[in-house]
Amino acid sequence: MRFVLLVLCSSGLLFSQQRGPVPGSESPDLGYKLATDWPNPPKNAAGSTGVWNLIQVASVAVDSQGRVIVLHRGAYPVLEFDSAGKLLKSWGNGMFSDGKVMTVTPAERAPGASAHSAVYGPAGCDSCGAHSVRVDPEGNTWLVDAPGQVIYKLNPQGKVIMQLGQKGVMGMTAKNFNLPTDIAFAPGGELYVTDGYGNPRVVKYSHDGKFLLQWGTRGSGPGEFQLPHNVAVDAQGKVYVSDRENQRVEVFDANGKFLTEWPKIGGVSGLWMTKDQRLWTGGVLRDLNGKAIGRLPAEAGGPGGPHGITATDSGDVYVAQLSGVAQKFVKK
Repeated sequence: MRFVLLVLCSSGLLFSQQRGPVPGSESPDLGYKLATDWPNPPKNAAGSTGVWNLIQVASVAVDSQGRVIVLHRGAYPVLEFDSAGKLLKSWGNGMFSDGKVMTVTPAERAPGASAHSAVYGPAGCDSCGAHSVRVDPEGNTWLVDAPGQVIYKLNPQGKVIMQLGQKGVMGMTAKNFNLPTDIAFAPGGELYVTDGYGNPRVVKYSHDGKFLLQWGTRGSGPGEFQLPHNVAVDAQGKVYVSDRENQRVEVFDANGKFLTEWPKIGGVSGLWMTKDQRLWTGGVLRDLNGKAIGRLPAEAGGPGGPHGITATDSGDVYVAQLSGVAQKFVKK
């Protein structure tokens, strides 16, 4: 029973659920609809269509060519589609660890310790380390392997040109992570990493991967984290971190100084900064003061539901669901 509960809780499947009214659900519908034909159904050799078996879809990104990159926890974990839903290619076998991020129940948790750990070996799964995919302004793709303790930077040709962290080596140093979760890019090219499931911190690097600084301790006060799950940066260089278990977003300056928080917005996983400087917090779009502007329809899993979210400059929104679904939302 204990193992079953841990599996259900892994990667936030239970923690993302809200009790009572979902924060932001009262905000107006933004007029989006689910594109039911995206992605296009797969076809077998005889031409018959089937359904996608995407296991858990952890993250989604759009590159400079408009290709949609879907990251899922299964064989060929990286899938590339065009905007119309046609599969272009799949790759990534062997890149991600098979460790599985699990929730440690309060009764088994040491005082002050993380609520998450990783299980490796038979209890793992294929590419279960796949956690986040991002595309930087230069067109490079970044892949976060949480239990692998590593983040890869790939150039547009798919070659690994930088690595943050040491594969399989956990720690809380300039060179090591403990279950990292996300990466974001500052206007000046600096990198911010949420080192989140095991360590309660944000780490800042230079454009070329040199360690600059870090901040965060475990807790619920200003500048503290229980689970720094995702990160985004605005055009002014302010850093937005979803502290998922504290059900808030915290805002910092470029040097980690706490500025403010948006409390009681739910256990948000996915963050995405739009071109017009608004922030998707799960299925709710907010201005940079934290005010809810509107929301996606219920198919997006509720305001805190999506594990990953991104949007194009034209306004299309793509959502990654741990239930095994990748979705596209377009204006009606």
